[in-house]
Amino acid sequence: MLLILFTIISAVEKIKETLDRNDQDLARAKIQEYLDKEQNVPLNIAVTGESGSGKSTFVNAIRGIDNKDEKAAPTGCVETTMEVTPYPHPNYPNVTFWDLPGIGTNNYPAAKYLKMVGFEKFDFFIIISADRFRENDVKLAKEIQKMKKKFYFVRSKIHDNIRNEERSQREFNEERTLIQIRNNCIQGLQDICLQSPQVFLVSSFHLTLYDFPLLVETLKEELPELKKDAFLLAMPNISVDMIKEKKKAFQAKVKYWATLSAAVAGVPVPGLSMAVDIALLVGVVTKYVLGFGLDIPSLKRMANYSGVPYEELKKVIKSTLIAVKVTPELVMRLLAQFSSLAVLLAAEEGFRLIPLLGIPAAVGLSFTFTYRSLNMILDMLADDAEKVFTRVHLKTTG
Repeated sequence: MLLILFTIISAVEKIKETLDRNDQDLARAKIQEYLDKEQNVPLNIAVTGESGSGKSTFVNAIRGIDNKDEKAAPTGCVETTMEVTPYPHPNYPNVTFWDLPGIGTNNYPAAKYLKMVGFEKFDFFIIISADRFRENDVKLAKEIQKMKKKFYFVRSKIHDNIRNEERSQREFNEERTLIQIRNNCIQGLQDICLQSPQVFLVSSFHLTLYDFPLLVETLKEELPELKKDAFLLAMPNISVDMIKEKKKAFQAKVKYWATLSAAVAGVPVPGLSMAVDIALLVGVVTKYVLGFGLDIPSLKRMANYSGVPYEELKKVIKSTLIAVKVTPELVMRLLAQFSSLAVLLAAEEGFRLIPLLGIPAAVGLSFTFTYRSLNMILDMLADDAEKVFTRVHLKTTG
């Protein structure tokens, strides 16, 4: 939080300089520059394993896109990843999932694998297998460990196993089957000398089921503090709890954004503070919309991935901010629905005309306006995200 405060102080000084020169466009650009800095924290996640294990499908699913999407990693029944390939998150390009070629192939022998893929750039590794983890997987894990990096075992295609067991067993029990699969993977890893391994059971076609939520929580908790929010916001909305976590992460920064607004209000130039406030709101609300996956491209990707028509997803959303791009006009139209906020905004500009005491009062009103506006919009968008999740969840579990 001290880093955020220092960044705000630095941003305020730069913005004040532009306001003193009465340059609205440059002030807005400085606001956007400050907001963009928060999204420049790089996070590089390597997804690896033997060929045919479902790496590419996992890379697509964790980014919330369908295998047929134009930005999807190519998938198939044979090895489709021939070289180290980056796949940036569609909303957060600073978060990149790297689809690595299968370990142990002729082109990428196990002994040289880490060096060939450039291990040093990755924050952590996800090692995927569609059945048993093999000796190459353990060798890779031990080498990653030597490099003092984290790795996580993911047993993929669980939905196939569950379906096959259900068809073949007279007394099928899903929980018992999952325990057997997990224990079998753990025992296999222990047999080839890996102590206390943790294995996550995942279906890339049903992220809300099995261990994917636990995997996401584990990854987030074990990341450095600076990278936790980047990872959290890039994750698909796999549960109501996930949406609440995203909301909490946004809420923690509202007071800092409001402080930035208040500091700018201290510059005695009529009209400029309001222009900067609106620019700040547009930038922050854009973060909310993208983080909750409520922009039109994200909703269309969700429709393709889930099978719920895009128009049906739009119907459950109350906010008027659903667009390709959040604009000042959209934000102002929304704020006009809340009379108390309109009064605050008008009062701030009015107080600027009062000598001596006017500017301090305007500073307080600017903080209050921005703080209340951001919290009200955040509540609305989080509620919409929950409605979309509920609609999709009904489809996928119904």
